[in-house]
Amino acid sequence: MNKAKPTSPFRLASLLRLQKDPKLALQLFKNPNPNPNNTEAQPLKPFRYNLLHYDLIITKLGRAKMFDEVQQILHQLKHDTRVVPEEIIFCNVISFYGRARLLEHALQVFDEMSSFNVQRTVKSFNTLLNAMLTCGKIDRMTDLFQIMEKYVSPDACSYNILMHGCVVSRRLEDAWKVFDEMLKRRLQPTLVTFGTLIYGLCLELRVDEALKLKEDMMRVYNVKPDAQVFASLIKGLCAVGELSLALGFKEEMVRNKIEMDA
Repeated sequence: MNKAKPTSPFRLASLLRLQKDPKLALQLFKNPNPNPNNTEAQPLKPFRYNLLHYDLIITKLGRAKMFDEVQQILHQLKHDTRVVPEEIIFCNVISFYGRARLLEHALQVFDEMSSFNVQRTVKSFNTLLNAMLTCGKIDRMTDLFQIMEKYVSPDACSYNILMHGCVVSRRLEDAWKVFDEMLKRRLQPTLVTFGTLIYGLCLELRVDEALKLKEDMMRVYNVKPDAQVFASLIKGLCAVGELSLALGFKEEMVRNKIEMDA
């Protein structure tokens, strides 16, 4: 009888990708080489996991909100001396907790990164900022931003997230202050920057200012509006009764082959 070949690291990664059931994927991860029903078979050596295996299983478990199991895998990763963890693993876990509105757990993972010898860069700070935004903790975002500046230099994404938090909490003037600070830091505003501000202006029915900002983003910053910007402007114009202008923007979208998001 032919002896079954042990599962290779490459094979395990392929199987984890293909397995849609997170519980079965976890079983596969924990036991990639099941013991055959053969008492004479020699025990296999411990499986050599790599970072991709951890990334794949954490992603599957996180999407399924199997957070106890995620913590088990992180514990194993911490004690796996042959694998060097990377920041992206923890950013993913923080994001999963944020989407599940489990902010304290996200904060705990963020705080524990140093115990894995993983340096926290602007990426992990931005991920935590976004988790706070998802959880509606706008004041805590401001506090984190102040702490963040002691360790890393905030980038355009950092300011965009904070700006978004101000807009959704209807603190538009604070959003403008964030924008001004962004310019003082000589950071280039992005499409997300302008989309957020235009959305906030239209939300407050300050449509004339939103229209001017659309022109400025193209003329001064060479940033072209996308479907989200047009959608905000069209809704704002309709809300103030400027239906002909709203129709004009719809026609502009057609001319520029910009499709409205579903």
